Amino acid sequence: MSLSLIPVLTPHGALRLEAREDEAPLDDAIAARLAAYFSRGDGHGLLHLGLAEAGADLPPGLAFWRGFAMRFVRLLCLSLEAASEPPSAGVLSELVDAAPPMAGGEYLTAHILVAAWGRMAEALRLELAESRNSLRDFMAGADRRWRLVGRVHLNLAENRRDPDFPFAFMATYAASLGEQGGLRHAPLAQALRDHADDKRKLLELLEPVSHAAERLDWLKEIVDAGEIFHPLRWTPKDAMRFLESVETMEASGLIVRMPASWRMNRPSRPEVEATIGSNEPSRVGVEQMLDFDMRVTLDGEPLTQEEIESLLESTAGLALLRGKWVEIDRERLKATLERFEAVERLADKEGLNFAQAMRLVAGADIGAKAAPADAKWGHIDAGPWLAETLRACRDPQAAGEADLGAALKADLRPYQKAGVQWLALLTRLELGACLADDMGLGKTIQLLALLLTAKSRAPEGGASLLVAPASLLANWASEAERFAPSLRVVVCHPAFMAGAELKAVTPDSFSAADLVVTSYATLLRLSAFAETRWRFVVLDEAQAIKNPNAKQTRAVKSLRGQARIALTGTPIENNLRDLWSIFDFINPGLLGTSKAFADFVKRLAAAEPPSYAPLKRLAAPYILRRLKTDKSVIADLPDKTEVPAFCALSKKQAALYEVAVDELEQRLKQADDDIARRGLVLAMLMRLKQICNHPSQWLSDGAYEPAQSGKFARLAEIAETVASRQEKLLVFTQFKEIIAPLERLLASVFGRSGLVLHGDTPVAKRKDLVKKFQEDETIPFFVLSLKAGGSGLTLTAASHVAHFDRWWNPSVENQATDRAFRIGQKRNVLVHKFVCRGTIEERIDQLIESKRQLAQDVLGGGQEIDLAGMNDRDLMALVRLDLDAAMKEA
Repeated sequence: MSLSLIPVLTPHGALRLEAREDEAPLDDAIAARLAAYFSRGDGHGLLHLGLAEAGADLPPGLAFWRGFAMRFVRLLCLSLEAASEPPSAGVLSELVDAAPPMAGGEYLTAHILVAAWGRMAEALRLELAESRNSLRDFMAGADRRWRLVGRVHLNLAENRRDPDFPFAFMATYAASLGEQGGLRHAPLAQALRDHADDKRKLLELLEPVSHAAERLDWLKEIVDAGEIFHPLRWTPKDAMRFLESVETMEASGLIVRMPASWRMNRPSRPEVEATIGSNEPSRVGVEQMLDFDMRVTLDGEPLTQEEIESLLESTAGLALLRGKWVEIDRERLKATLERFEAVERLADKEGLNFAQAMRLVAGADIGAKAAPADAKWGHIDAGPWLAETLRACRDPQAAGEADLGAALKADLRPYQKAGVQWLALLTRLELGACLADDMGLGKTIQLLALLLTAKSRAPEGGASLLVAPASLLANWASEAERFAPSLRVVVCHPAFMAGAELKAVTPDSFSAADLVVTSYATLLRLSAFAETRWRFVVLDEAQAIKNPNAKQTRAVKSLRGQARIALTGTPIENNLRDLWSIFDFINPGLLGTSKAFADFVKRLAAAEPPSYAPLKRLAAPYILRRLKTDKSVIADLPDKTEVPAFCALSKKQAALYEVAVDELEQRLKQADDDIARRGLVLAMLMRLKQICNHPSQWLSDGAYEPAQSGKFARLAEIAETVASRQEKLLVFTQFKEIIAPLERLLASVFGRSGLVLHGDTPVAKRKDLVKKFQEDETIPFFVLSLKAGGSGLTLTAASHVAHFDRWWNPSVENQATDRAFRIGQKRNVLVHKFVCRGTIEERIDQLIESKRQLAQDVLGGGQEIDLAGMNDRDLMALVRLDLDAAMKEA
């Protein structure tokens, strides 16, 4: 695998280049130029990307930014003032929709493009001043083609008084500004007289004409004959030839002007139009059949069969119909008609199911038997019922109210209510859904609310199945008990169910449940899951099925349910293979087969210009993604969200833990006095903490293999999600010796180094570390000792805080969390509190979080739990290992 430069859009809207592994590396010369351009800042990089890289072979992400930059440069060809204003909001919105998948693509908005436009303008101002050249010479220095633009105008006009030659052609040039500020046009012949004394100026003026004539035979003929300097009478065939050459002429620097009656500089064009889904189908689901209706129109008015046939007989490319000139490419029109008629025959014979209809409406012809291939001559629209359904799917606020009653023991935020409404709508339609909200926005509670809604609507609807990583099963059980206690939840997993009971599970075992929770690995072992017809099949951390050939992916996709739901906080729009696999689960067939989808994506990338809008239109109704950086969401967020990060123990950790507990029990019996006993307890508790972190921390062997620690594995999972969002992470630990291993682990996940701070860090250096973390977007994480970094620092660049080992003092932990959650923080802060299940860590966490009155009874000074003061029986109950809960992950 080779390295290539790819554009990365940061959460703050800056564009930078990163070296990544890629199957299609950039040409070395291009890569070197781009690196040099962007080293001065993204404004300079974009400016030169548009000025100097026209025609270069670039990957989709860079090609998109080049196209954006070239819009700026084209306006520069007119004047500096023309380029000072960014494109309209509509144009910017279209650019966002057409953008290809790219790192940070979820942050791309019209506002980001406006800001980038402004940085290009500022870069141009600086570089013009440095070069001391005119704008024209500056642009020519980057690419000579830019100085060809904007002088000569080629004009086509209607001449209704001459039926044999109904068009007229004239070449003019913009001689000067008129009194009213408009351009004063003169016949090109006038230029010969105006510049008789300035041959250089004349040659410069005529160079675009010469450049275009080299590529257009018809233009070369009239230039060589000197007819370019005179008005010409043209036939419709001549005019059509001119119309087909517009792109070449404009690329050469000529300005093309069409008849004033032609909208958007083009004659009217007949279109084949069709609507799908005008009426509500008799049933719901991906296989529901929709109606199809087609017609041929001109400017919105239907054409008669005789008019259609007359257009198809035209050979000139332009035909006069209903008193107006009509552009006609009979081969393309005929092919489009045939494709639409094939769809119509398919609809009449077999019917069009929802998946086929969605592909046609989106213009995404993924493996379709007959789909329109030329959007210039035909389009398919959603009919009233389908349009309203899609509107509700795309806008959760329009999805209708979801009735939760008093069953949910929580108050949903507005965006969460909208999410439940959206899920309820899609599941009622028996369509799959992907809830891809950012980490910390409450996907769990939205899913629980949906289950309560479904139960209230149809109490006998059966159980739903939720498949999640083993490390998250305890979270789901805990959250369901807390927020939806009326749901009957069964956790099918060795950590929650005896082995014999688990082996005896059959479909009848789920009859009394509302929700069955299991892990991906357990799913492979029990046939009862595949034999059951579920209400909903839900995947948590759905990126687990991104490999379509994996056993667990195949097992998941074999599950039967009324509707399927995928939950993921990891962006899927940046990797199209992951997108296909998840959609193949939630809505099988919508994106076609894997091969058909891959071919479709290749066609999108090869289009001129490349546009991924059809794919986005097709997928958008079934993906709901809200970001913490979205102001419409963050206004409704709590300031801080704390979630437990439950971890299992490795076999080595469990063995060391049990030895330590046994040793504690024996030595407690031998303790002579209270001081010795307290010292023994505190030392042993510290040992248990170290074992829970990593065996190497207690053994001091320096190995620190990530696979030997459940906490290391869980931290890597969280860091992967944070890295995919280009966000920042703070990790607090009370142990200096584990800081370096944590830094190595995180560096391997993020792909770059972070920062560390502990008691030995010089005080003078700490300010520099904080400044670097706050200001440098390339620094992804900061590992700090709780004592050295737990107070006095402002680290609001981070929106994630991980307490790797617990201080067991809420005030100390909160003080550390407040390094990120403080004045200046503009995003929701998500706090991950690491807890090893089945150990003293879980019991202390329960003591703090769930039994606050009991906690108050044992709280010592400063709110620290006084474990050393407990009696032997209570202490041993607290520290003893629950082996099943601690170790079994699969």
